[in-house]
Amino acid sequence: MNTERFQAPQGDLRASPEKLAYTVPEALYATGLGRTTLYALIAERKLRTIKVGARTLIPADSLRGYLASLEMEAA
Repeated sequence: MNTERFQAPQGDLRASPEKLAYTVPEALYATGLGRTTLYALIAERKLRTIKVGARTLIPADSLRGYLASLEMEAA
């Protein structure tokens, strides 16, 4: 039986404090949007999601892109 332990790589991903994706509650907190609004944006395909098992993740670049589009509309 192989009892060797594997250690996770400690490269750039571990050192980076920036999140790559947010759970729905994290996205709500980060953006200040309400739950109904966030789910409506997902349904309208204005925000992308990734399913990992039962968990729904929203890529950080999707949130940034949506917010940047709002800034462009306002200008």
